[in-house]
Amino acid sequence: MYLTSVYGQGKTVALIAHRGGVVDSTFTENGLPALREAARQDYKMVETDMRVTADGVLIANHDADFNRFYGDPRKVTETNWAEARKLTSKLDGNHPMLLEDVFRFCAENNMAVMLDNKIAGLDSTLFYKLMGMLDKYRLKDSALMIGTDESTAFFTGKVRLSCSRKQLEENMQKPGYRPGHYYLFERPASLTREDVAWAGKINIRVVAAINKFHYRKSADMMADAKKDCERMLQYGVAEFQVDSEFRQFVRE
Repeated sequence: MYLTSVYGQGKTVALIAHRGGVVDSTFTENGLPALREAARQDYKMVETDMRVTADGVLIANHDADFNRFYGDPRKVTETNWAEARKLTSKLDGNHPMLLEDVFRFCAENNMAVMLDNKIAGLDSTLFYKLMGMLDKYRLKDSALMIGTDESTAFFTGKVRLSCSRKQLEENMQKPGYRPGHYYLFERPASLTREDVAWAGKINIRVVAAINKFHYRKSADMMADAKKDCERMLQYGVAEFQVDSEFRQFVRE
């Protein structure tokens, strides 16, 4: 289903491209060049960040503003799409993307999506629009979402939501609970061998996040990420959301 590789004794590992594709010093996050590179490298799932403009348009952008890649300090929520679409990345000439264009690209390239919902509050009209887009491109059944507290009730049962173990244990006590509504999503610092075994027993998918942000205070980011990947593999984790620098550590 995802970019897979064989690790060790026949272990198949699935990788999810973090930040909208293969992102490095030459590719803009959540940009078309990064998506194209992910498709070229045969990833089958990408994680993308979901925000909304001042005029209610869903776009893919990680930060609350456009400053880091586009040199514009305006917040996404204070910028109309007609203005945002004209911005140009200093890295690769990319322009901010409509979330629908990300979905279209993924559908055309047989890629699934993991959505990081960065929209504050509960906007049911906007979220129904999102679900319609996922249906339109036949991405809903395979989609994963990193949700928010405010939107959890809306999305439960509509798309598979990220949870900590504590949240899963709480959800298991609620009427209508289904394992297929959720997945266990944690960084290695918070994921134990016992957690992984527990999730397997109750039919919950496990995804480990190996992201640069987690290692921002590390004296040796690459060495620490390598150790974490090796430990997660030893625990039996088979799905990783990874920044492209760390892909090498979950492949043979």
